[in-house]
Amino acid sequence: MALGGRIVPFAGYLMPVDYAGIVAEHLSVRQAVGMFDVSHMGEVTVSGPDALAFLNRMTTNDVARLEPGQVHYTTVLNERGGVIDDLLVYRRAADYLLVPNAANAAKVWAWLTASAGVGVKLQNLGPATGQIAVQGPKAPDLVQPLCSADLSRLGYYRFVEGKVGGVECLISRTGYTGEDGFEIYAAEGETGAIWDRLAAGSPKPQPCGLGARDTLRLEMAFRLHGSDMDETVTPLEAGLGWVVKMDKGDFVGRAALAAQNAQGVPRRLVGLKTESRRVPRPGHRVLADGKEVGVVTSGGPSPSLGGGVALARVEAGAFKAPGFKIEVRGEMIDAAPVKGPFYKQASHK
Repeated sequence: MALGGRIVPFAGYLMPVDYAGIVAEHLSVRQAVGMFDVSHMGEVTVSGPDALAFLNRMTTNDVARLEPGQVHYTTVLNERGGVIDDLLVYRRAADYLLVPNAANAAKVWAWLTASAGVGVKLQNLGPATGQIAVQGPKAPDLVQPLCSADLSRLGYYRFVEGKVGGVECLISRTGYTGEDGFEIYAAEGETGAIWDRLAAGSPKPQPCGLGARDTLRLEMAFRLHGSDMDETVTPLEAGLGWVVKMDKGDFVGRAALAAQNAQGVPRRLVGLKTESRRVPRPGHRVLADGKEVGVVTSGGPSPSLGGGVALARVEAGAFKAPGFKIEVRGEMIDAAPVKGPFYKQASHK
């Protein structure tokens, strides 16, 4: 609040929507460096002799492929194949660290604890852990002078343990903006000190809120749980089949996904780009050849590109249509399908 952020309730926390305006914060991340307090995210450690087998049963990606110091993105499903959450898994030397979304952290914790056997130990570290995301092409210039580890040697979706501003941290080269950057984990009580050291560094980072976090991830076509997927939507329908490793053995939801693959995935997520000043928003109808075929799940303006961008869930038969229309406040606007990210110049190592 001291920074003048516009504060709103979010997932049980008070979070800033913005500080200097969403567009200014968005462009700071694309062009220089921005800083987000994302301490609301969950953190769960999984250890014990059966930790690997347990995580491979409870998530869709193949945890056995993770090397120490590596991170991957995955989903946690219910028996129907619906997405309970999408999260990161870190393989550390003695355990695994899971980072679920804030809104789903309690649900993920309950789901894991109900399924863990005697060979699995779970710890909920969320309330005791803070996290700061430093994102943008100049993020290394800001963080490296304050960091004890050599970040030039840290690859994308890799992490290292070291000190930032004299505080013991876990530093990962990850983020949900599409830019180079780091997510820095530390004890909750130390997060403020790290923030202050980074804020006083050079180049000076722009504090960023939830608004820019959303526009940045949308330009990259990154999915948002609760919008682009939920417990009624499978990862195949959300365009996340690449994090589903059907050949690794059984896992929760596998049978439902196998059946959906055999029958044909009934709906797909498509990226849409508009040139109109009217911006697509969640819930707007999507049409192809004059027929309603789906709905916008995520949508908004693109500060980097102009116009609007959207993710929409459409009938499988319309997935490859050459063009769509989105109904925005009673007006039909043209929307061109886009494969992959809308913003193509993302920089990361």
